[in-house]
Amino acid sequence: MKRIFFLYFFISLCYGAYAQNSGVTFKSSDAALQTAFSRAKEMALSYKGKPADPVGPWYESALPPRSAFCMRDVAHQSIGGEILGLSKENKNMLRLFVNNISESKDWCSYWEINHLGKPAVEDYRNDKEFWYNLNANFDILNTGWKLYLWTGDEEYIKGAGFEHFYEKSVTDYIDRWVLQADSLLSRPTHPNAPVPFNIEDSFHRCRGLPSYSEGVPNIKMGVDLVGAIYRGLMSYASILELKGQRDRAKLFREKAARYQKSIDDLWWNDSVSRYNTFYSNDHKFGMEEGDTFLLWFDALKEGPRKEKTIQYLLSRDWNIENLSYFPLIMYQNGQIEKAYDYMLHLTNPTTSRREYPEVSFGVVKGFVEGLMGVEADARFNQVTTLYRGKKETIVELKDLPVLSTSISIKHEGNKVTTLTNNGKKKILWQPKFLDDKGKTITKKAVWVKPGSSLTLSKV
Repeated sequence: MKRIFFLYFFISLCYGAYAQNSGVTFKSSDAALQTAFSRAKEMALSYKGKPADPVGPWYESALPPRSAFCMRDVAHQSIGGEILGLSKENKNMLRLFVNNISESKDWCSYWEINHLGKPAVEDYRNDKEFWYNLNANFDILNTGWKLYLWTGDEEYIKGAGFEHFYEKSVTDYIDRWVLQADSLLSRPTHPNAPVPFNIEDSFHRCRGLPSYSEGVPNIKMGVDLVGAIYRGLMSYASILELKGQRDRAKLFREKAARYQKSIDDLWWNDSVSRYNTFYSNDHKFGMEEGDTFLLWFDALKEGPRKEKTIQYLLSRDWNIENLSYFPLIMYQNGQIEKAYDYMLHLTNPTTSRREYPEVSFGVVKGFVEGLMGVEADARFNQVTTLYRGKKETIVELKDLPVLSTSISIKHEGNKVTTLTNNGKKKILWQPKFLDDKGKTITKKAVWVKPGSSLTLSKV
């Protein structure tokens, strides 16, 4: 009898531990939504590295056969990683990126690092021969700021390695690669390529590729890089402001504004009502990919041009990498039905290449930051919520890790929201709702004590 009781007690303990460590969960009156979240969560967590991997904690964020993580993909997947409890992985990967910046690589880092803790052989031979997209430094800078806002972890803004990477990226890196706002269309071709230069060698061609669009052979500048620099400088200004360096923050905001201004002054094509996306070494504008990143970096001013960019993105088919950004982008820009459709499409077992790691992490971001409208701001210990789904659907997010604590959120359609503080510190909750015309209603922020719930309605 004692044996049976002990066995029952042991199983109960194991089950309780599993229940407590199962991480964030999502429930909905819409069965399709609930299935989509479960699929995305399961797939994203399947990319978690092995405990014995020499690189330390990591998750797959590159082409899956490589067992590696690259700067662009980590930047895209990092908040999804925090949502899924992969904070140690994020910290380790970001540290490796920022700590490997060097003058010998012209203030680049390693674009891609594998599970052995080495620069991936597919992208790196030596400090003069390697693949690198110049957006990366600014994407990582912006990611560090976002991770601070989400977690409250000050290493992302005050750690020595991070500070060094950020400072070099907004100064020496811009100078070395001739990325000043007034030099974007006149910068020399491959300013830091090794000599002799061999155009047939992809490492030479892509050692400092000025875009995330990798299929343009004669590119001098990509509009997505302009957007990346703008957002990186804006994030750096916010970091400086938080440290009390207001004069320097003002300087970098002014620098950032010049890049944003150039997007409208130089890149808009009136004849097709769309932004050009690259400028060639033949001094001609052209159009390939890149529009998605103008929205990812929030580099466009509100108005007709931004709306036309969104409509263009919705009008054509894209590769899976681009589509992985769409759930969040479309929810944030009022395309609720389209965002919903992309969430289901990207988690459908029949969708081609849905196994690419960015996809499942992008869907998780779409659920939490998009559909549930969760934003975090560690400066004020504040969480904002804004339901963006169908009017009558009930959705509930439980055990969401944010601001070094845990919360649960339930939206009963667009009428009522409940926030539960599962942690041990109070949270400032900023509830928002959408009115019948899609405009945002901002309610008074309220403190939610540890272990308590608060319910607020739109009216």
